[in-house]
Amino acid sequence: MQKIILDANAILRYILDDIKVQADSVESVLRDGNVLILPEVMAEVVYVLTKYYNQPRDTAVECLLEFLEDANCGSEVLRHAVETFGKSKYDFVDCLLYEYSKQADYKVFTFDKDLKSLLKHELVKINHIAKSMLR
Repeated sequence: MQKIILDANAILRYILDDIKVQADSVESVLRDGNVLILPEVMAEVVYVLTKYYNQPRDTAVECLLEFLEDANCGSEVLRHAVETFGKSKYDFVDCLLYEYSKQADYKVFTFDKDLKSLLKHELVKINHIAKSMLR
């Protein structure tokens, strides 16, 4: 069965439920399963929710996590990136990169001070845990 990629507009219609016919169509697609949520699409959804619709970060995160659960797309990176976004001051793309570095063991090359700080914080945390395990 071919996967269905939802675009940002479809995800927003579902989350906001502002155009009932479209929200119901997305719900039907989600029920059928086999949905793919791309990170770049989720980044656009986060931006539109927080900047265009002025949703507070915690409200946006709650909606996004609920959507990902409904979508059952199985992307741990996306789910954890949304959670990190909710618990931090970092932008969503930085949270995505952070989660890729953590879960997929990628190294991130950046000049972004905020992202470096996030990545360094995790490295310090990992080193601290490793040292405590050696004792």
